[in-house]
Amino acid sequence: MMKRIAEDATRIFLACGATDFRKQIPGLVAAVTLSFKLDPYNGDCVFIFCNRKRDSIKVLRYDQNGFILATRKLLDDMKFQWPRTPEEVKEISFQQVEWLLQGLEIEQKKAHHQVKINHENSCF
Repeated sequence: MMKRIAEDATRIFLACGATDFRKQIPGLVAAVTLSFKLDPYNGDCVFIFCNRKRDSIKVLRYDQNGFILATRKLLDDMKFQWPRTPEEVKEISFQQVEWLLQGLEIEQKKAHHQVKINHENSCF
């Protein structure tokens, strides 16, 4: 479900550090607007937040006439690999969202990079 919310987004933002999870849609919209100076009403953007324990994330996205807020809570003392830099927002790719949801770090040093093929760098 979480991947579907972010799947066709053109921009995905990670709110680094911990977010107070007592905040619901109005509080998270205010954080996006005031702290990160971004437009939460842009339907092409997704915003992801994590709690202090790093065992739960919230995904916020505007959808034509309202907001979607999805929460994922991990069990059995599992934790998300979350950047701890407070008061910062970081733009990530959909691949990085998949890594995050699988419990991996969003900066994979050994991952294969995406290759763009065009007629200049092709041998055909």
